[in-house]
Amino acid sequence: MTAIETQVQYSSYMTTTTEEYMTQQDDWDRDLLLDPAWEKQQRKTFTAWCNSHLRKAGTQIENIEEDFRNGLKLMLLLEVISGERLPKPDKGKMRFHKIANVNKALDYISSKGVKLVSIGAEEIVDGNVKMTLGMIWTIILRFAIQDISVEETSAKEGLLLWCQRKTAPYRNVNVQNFHISWKDGLALCALIHRHRPDLIDYSKLRKDDPTGNLNTAFEVAEKYLDIPKMLDADDIVNTPKPDEKAIMTYVSCFYHAFAGAEQAETAANRICKVLAVNQENEKLMEEYEKLASELLEWIRRTIPWLENRTAEQTMHAMQQKLEDFRDYRRVHKPPKVQEKCQLEINFNTLQTKLRLSNRPAFMPSEGKMVSDIANAWKGLEQVEKGYEEWLLTEIRRLERLDHLAEKFKQKSTLHESWTTGKVELLSQKDYESASLMEIRAMMRKHEAFESDLAAHQDRVEQIAAIAQELNELDFYDAATINARCQAICDQWDNLGTLTQKRRESLERVEKLWETIDQLYLEFAKRAAPFNNWMDGAMEDLQDMFIVHSIEEIQSLITAHDQFKATLPEADKERLAIMGIHNEILKIAQTYGIKVVGENPYTVLSHQDISNKWEAVKQLVPMRDQTLQEEVARQQSNERLRRQFGAQANIIGPWIQTKMEEISHVSIDIAGSLEEQMSNLKTYEQNIINYKSNIDKLEGDHQLSQESLIFDNKHTNYTMEHVRVGWEQLLTTIARTINEVENQILTRDAKGISQEQLNEFRASFNHFDRVSFDMESLVSSLNKQSYATLSTNSKNKHCIFLYLQKRNGMMDPDDFRACLISMGYDLGEVEFARIMTLVDPNNTGVVTFQAFIDFMTRETAETDTAEQVMASFKILASDKSYITVEELRRELPPEQAEYCISRMTKYIGGDAPPGALDYISFSSALYGESDL
Repeated sequence: MTAIETQVQYSSYMTTTTEEYMTQQDDWDRDLLLDPAWEKQQRKTFTAWCNSHLRKAGTQIENIEEDFRNGLKLMLLLEVISGERLPKPDKGKMRFHKIANVNKALDYISSKGVKLVSIGAEEIVDGNVKMTLGMIWTIILRFAIQDISVEETSAKEGLLLWCQRKTAPYRNVNVQNFHISWKDGLALCALIHRHRPDLIDYSKLRKDDPTGNLNTAFEVAEKYLDIPKMLDADDIVNTPKPDEKAIMTYVSCFYHAFAGAEQAETAANRICKVLAVNQENEKLMEEYEKLASELLEWIRRTIPWLENRTAEQTMHAMQQKLEDFRDYRRVHKPPKVQEKCQLEINFNTLQTKLRLSNRPAFMPSEGKMVSDIANAWKGLEQVEKGYEEWLLTEIRRLERLDHLAEKFKQKSTLHESWTTGKVELLSQKDYESASLMEIRAMMRKHEAFESDLAAHQDRVEQIAAIAQELNELDFYDAATINARCQAICDQWDNLGTLTQKRRESLERVEKLWETIDQLYLEFAKRAAPFNNWMDGAMEDLQDMFIVHSIEEIQSLITAHDQFKATLPEADKERLAIMGIHNEILKIAQTYGIKVVGENPYTVLSHQDISNKWEAVKQLVPMRDQTLQEEVARQQSNERLRRQFGAQANIIGPWIQTKMEEISHVSIDIAGSLEEQMSNLKTYEQNIINYKSNIDKLEGDHQLSQESLIFDNKHTNYTMEHVRVGWEQLLTTIARTINEVENQILTRDAKGISQEQLNEFRASFNHFDRVSFDMESLVSSLNKQSYATLSTNSKNKHCIFLYLQKRNGMMDPDDFRACLISMGYDLGEVEFARIMTLVDPNNTGVVTFQAFIDFMTRETAETDTAEQVMASFKILASDKSYITVEELRRELPPEQAEYCISRMTKYIGGDAPPGALDYISFSSALYGESDL
């Protein structure tokens, strides 16, 4: 105990004693008035107590109120019990001589810090029994009881606690006070047996024989322990409530008689304390191993799921995979983030406790280090990012495939519809039996067909191109697409061959025919391309499209407007074609020609042209409506982009600001650690309360993904940026709180003042000079595209690194400079030794916690292996081994069994069977040997 602690404890004793004297003096007055039997017990007890000390000077008293009246024996009593010389007494026998002697005794008592209340020399000289007994009780309190203290309790409480601990293992003994708890005599016998089991056979004592138990204790104490008989067994048994002062006086004699045994109890307490720390650390190690194993197992099970890149065949199935991934992000992963953070906190706390208790650092099982878990977590996040990118890419691919497949189906259906009957038509040999007019008609009709065939060449090429793209994009039903495409191409080649053969046949017989109806021919020639134009227009008006922005849909609207601008010219062409038909009817009517059948040169009629024209005019407003609906959808998407961007542009800077504020709090030396902890707890609660904004942003992000929005020009923050920043913010606040808690733990355990901590932090902060410049960071990152930034996980982490203006650690050169500035004279060898203490893992940096541990380690008082060995040696009565019986007698059951189960057998010829080696056990507690 230090000098300061001794002074504080002594002051506390003085205050307590003074108050106790005043309180017990009032109790004394009340007790004597209430129960005369107590006065009898006190006379006998106090007389015996005084004689136990006076006999050392060769004298004694017979009557307590008479023999102290002249003050001579009173002064002698004080000299014997204090070991100090009092002033020389007056030798006269006059009253004033007696008063002077008594006053000398009372002055000496007052000089020891005792306030005498209502006790004067005249009352003692006059033989006042009440005052004399009160004075003796005051002397007993000061010189026999005051110095008794167990675990910083008051004298009375300390004596009671001592009795309770010594008698706790004994049956039928329950010491709660200094009166009725002692009536049956078992408590006194238990005290004697605890320290001298050879004097009393406790197993033969009976609770129903209190008188016998008390007399046994009185006789044994007087005969073997030199404690005089101060009490009467019959008085104690027959009194409902024995006198507390008499009992305390007598019991205090046992305390002083067995004071030597207290050394063993202190040693046992030290061992219990060390073992309790060791058991708690072992429990923390087991919890760390269990939590680390579970987290690593979860990562091991999750990574194969994220690495699975088996694509689904339908958009619905892929969207279900995306929904499963969102559930993983929202539901399954956040608890594991908390577990990882808690695991790091538990590991840091355990290492701090091990350092504070002078134990070796905890080394987890292979593969379960914090760095191993961090590497596994990093691998999980890399796979997770790749999985999300693959999902989005697959969804885009399937969307494109669905669009192409539908487009292929539509164009193929149109083409197959057009080719229906063409092979049969070209295979006919009707020209062999046709008339001249019919032959001419067949020739012109065939020319029109060739024109139509040429116009359809582009459509066949488009069908082939779409089929090729579907194959390149790995369409799941590519076999069906290829088969249909091949059939169309084969049929097209066949049509070309048949067309060429029929033309050659018609040209061969054309010379045989002379007359051609020019009007029919002209109608056919003009109607065919116009009809093809209308087919193309109808196909374009019904064509499917996919866009992702306002600009893209606007370009389609512009093209549509341009198409509508051509309608007047097309209408003129239609009127011209219809004019040819009208001209044919006019000539027929004029010259009386009867028109029978259809135009021999084309399958088209004026009604076909009119019907298709009406169809085109109906499709135009339908196309207008479709485009406007797409405009509305793109405008809705734009609103979603703006809404997400507005929130992200608020949340991103907020996270950055909180990171800066937490960094400022963690390096602030203006306030105490408790104030820093309070500020950090406030920040933590604010961050937790802010979670609803993150959830809302997640909702907007989900709406954007459901609307197939994959870019946003209104913000530089992606959802992944915000997630990474949020997770880093949660981790930073948790780690910072844990660091401050460890600093408080270190401060309290090492006895460091707040000023010392502030001085340490100021020195550390002065040399902790690493910082990040946001402008430089943004300048370097702006050279990359937004898409690259959003998909590169390293960049996303870099965006938040600039928040840490100090990185909370020093490199070895800065650490050396810091030590030199604080007055350390460092050589290379000494500095290398210090670095092994502050950086045992060779990370190349010194953290603030390691800096604090180093600054306090060499000045703090900690338990050592040698102290524990010395404590065991006391319990073993200076033997080099200890027995099971001694451990179970001196230690609580739990700690005793702990030692028995872990101590090795003692190897030596002088030991009895079953002796245990406490020396190797003590060394093992501090990592100096193996158990």
